[in-house]
Amino acid sequence: MALRCDTIIRDATLFDGTGAPRRLGDIGLRGDRIVGVGDLGGATADREVIATGKAVAPGFIDSHTHDDRAVLCGPECTTCKTSQGVTTVVVGNCGVSLAPARFATRPVPPLDLLGDESWYTFESFGDYAHALKSQGSEVNTYAFVGHQTLRARTMDNDVYRQAKDAEIARMHDLVKQSMGEGASGFSTGLYYPPNAQATTEEVIAVAEAIRPFGGLYCTHMRDEADRILGSIEETAKIGKRAGVSVHISHHKCSMPENYGRSTQTLPLISEFARTQAVSYDVYPYPAGSTVLMPDKLRDDVEVMVTWSVPHPEMAGKYIKDIARGWNTDIKSAAARLLPAGQVTWQMDEEDVRRIMAHPMSIIGSDGIPHDAHPHPRLWGTFPRVLGHYVRDVKLFSLETAVHKMTGKAAETFGMVDRGVLREGAYADIVLFDPHTVRDRATFEDPKQISEGIEEVWCNGVPTYVAARQDKRGGATGEKPGRLVTRNR
Repeated sequence: MALRCDTIIRDATLFDGTGAPRRLGDIGLRGDRIVGVGDLGGATADREVIATGKAVAPGFIDSHTHDDRAVLCGPECTTCKTSQGVTTVVVGNCGVSLAPARFATRPVPPLDLLGDESWYTFESFGDYAHALKSQGSEVNTYAFVGHQTLRARTMDNDVYRQAKDAEIARMHDLVKQSMGEGASGFSTGLYYPPNAQATTEEVIAVAEAIRPFGGLYCTHMRDEADRILGSIEETAKIGKRAGVSVHISHHKCSMPENYGRSTQTLPLISEFARTQAVSYDVYPYPAGSTVLMPDKLRDDVEVMVTWSVPHPEMAGKYIKDIARGWNTDIKSAAARLLPAGQVTWQMDEEDVRRIMAHPMSIIGSDGIPHDAHPHPRLWGTFPRVLGHYVRDVKLFSLETAVHKMTGKAAETFGMVDRGVLREGAYADIVLFDPHTVRDRATFEDPKQISEGIEEVWCNGVPTYVAARQDKRGGATGEKPGRLVTRNR
């Protein structure tokens, strides 16, 4: 009996997500699964897509996002992801998560990266998971519970101090409860003021809550600049003492005096990975983005404002130009802009390439979807890897790039049956043109849809279709995304 599919993509160049060599073939989808890969000449389908000369890969996994709110907002918040070929996002990073917390006033920075108090309405992670299920989303969501969120909740926003034993115990219990309700791990943002006073022992005590669930500890480390080696050592220590796998967020060597130090950090991470589970992600840009912190500004590091509550007209302008216009210094200007966000040119391109090319790396955008003038990584990360770093720079092969963005990421996060093209896997699929795919988003004009991503399926349902001469493109309006839970 002939195989019957909902959709067959025929004559494609298949990149299966494992890093194996590309091959020509067909792929059949039925329901939310892949039901055939290879020569499907005898199969039939309700819809056939001819992909001659085009590439098919597993849907991309954005390994580091701040999409906690975006996944609940509809296409206006997620087209920046689906248009890149992303089918799964990892949220709750840097210690910042919408759940479990309910705030009556605007949360302390950087919690406000996700929005004001009107968005912090989830008393439990289970409430957040229910919202995802009932409202639906264009992408799958894999979630961490954030330490900064937990501190603000349990410490009544008195977060610029060490936590008391009872508060630590309460955080531990909230993480344990959240894991039972569908969270996949625990994250910290030890670099940020609301988390910086947390001791290593506090982090270990809270992280121990994820061990019975096989959860993952993810961290924006305490320091990515002068004390970066010590921060890597602390991260490894937390993982070993808590008995959990650890993941380093957006690995970088920050500030000019630390350029080139990836030659030290990568061997150290690799050494720890010999005896414990350690991984990291990286974004393909030499500039980062976060909340605006006046005390950390320097004259030798360029900064652009991405949003400002009291001065929204300053989004997209450089802080030095704002300061000049206000006849003041950059720190005073920044203080007047608060609360606000920034893009910072803080890394060296050679470090970015070395960190990305390393066999351990996976790719994450670290995009901040609610900024008025966001970093271009929000719209361009994955096509930038495929176009600029694979085709133009030839940093690594297309097979390697796809592996880092799919199968390797799925393995790192314990996503079962995702990130690969094989029978029985979930039908998270991206169809793209390897000859034309490229990012269009720039720092000056960041909200630009990339070229070369032709169609995206999440759990077998089309979520994005590129514009054609005879058809208007964009988000399809479908919401097939699900909560993805580690190792389940």
